[in-house]
Amino acid sequence: MILLFCGLSGAGKTTLAKNVATELTELGVRTEIIDGDEYRSEICRDLGFSKADRCENIRRLGFVASRFSAHGIVTIVSAINPYEEMRRELTEKYDHVNVVHIDCPVKQLISRDTKGLYKKAFLPDGHPDKLKNLTGINARFDVPYEPDLYINTSESTVQESTSSLLYFILNNLHPVEPVKYKAAN
Repeated sequence: MILLFCGLSGAGKTTLAKNVATELTELGVRTEIIDGDEYRSEICRDLGFSKADRCENIRRLGFVASRFSAHGIVTIVSAINPYEEMRRELTEKYDHVNVVHIDCPVKQLISRDTKGLYKKAFLPDGHPDKLKNLTGINARFDVPYEPDLYINTSESTVQESTSSLLYFILNNLHPVEPVKYKAAN
């Protein structure tokens, strides 16, 4: 199973990925997180933020995810993943791909601004630190038409969001994926 997250910066993708991975591991379900930020600094560092480069980034993450998933590992691709066409491409190319939209209103994301990106995006034009390609502010984000799961992190606590995601995963694991559950302590 591949969980293809999408959502704006600061919406909670990484937090939810880590939380649900911990829960799944405790249940004996093998899990891997492909974090967009981490992979960009390693296998995708040759890519910028043009549309073509963003698409190539998602293709690479999707390929890596498909390799893990082929071995029965629940794989979470935690990336902004802004384009509907790329999400559709991966769902058509690989088996058991589920699009998970992690949403949060921009106003709340601006107040969270965990990485300082929104502050940089709103700097005046010509400022040397201005971020000109922040998805959802000055770069395009296609809201998923029909995600397999929708989580709004402004309406749910972290634990509620994690529980929703965990419930979705456990109820949608493909029957051929080897899953062993440990007895509760």
